[in-house]
Amino acid sequence: MIIVPVKDGENIERALKKFKRKFEKTGVVKELRARQQFTKPSVLKRLKMEKAIYVQKLRNAEE
Repeated sequence: MIIVPVKDGENIERALKKFKRKFEKTGVVKELRARQQFTKPSVLKRLKMEKAIYVQKLRNAEE
């Protein structure tokens, strides 16, 4: 359960923004979308490898 403490006089939009940020960090929506269709383990492995290569290239470009 996500709890967002709201201070006295705090704007509702700001509290809603905090809630949305916390909700996004939990990854619930991302997981629901992933569960809507089955992805083969080999495809997941390939995607994970491609992401790792991409991140590696980014890190090498920074140096």
